Amino acid sequence: MTWPALSPAQLRNRLVLTARRILRDHRPGPDGRCPVCRIPDCPPATAARDHLATGESSDPGNGATGG
Repeated sequence: MTWPALSPAQLRNRLVLTARRILRDHRPGPDGRCPVCRIPDCPPATAARDHLATGESSDPGNGATGG
């Protein structure tokens, strides 16, 4: 499925889209619980939020090449 190889930007975009979909599917209902997991603090939604938060704060121009 990943052939030809995806660029880092394409992989990052797919991860962001997946995280957004997880957040949409696991959005808490009126009772404050996740409709999929049926618990208040849903682990998949927490992981998706964390991923999006780290992605927004990083600078894609520098990449992971570091000096």
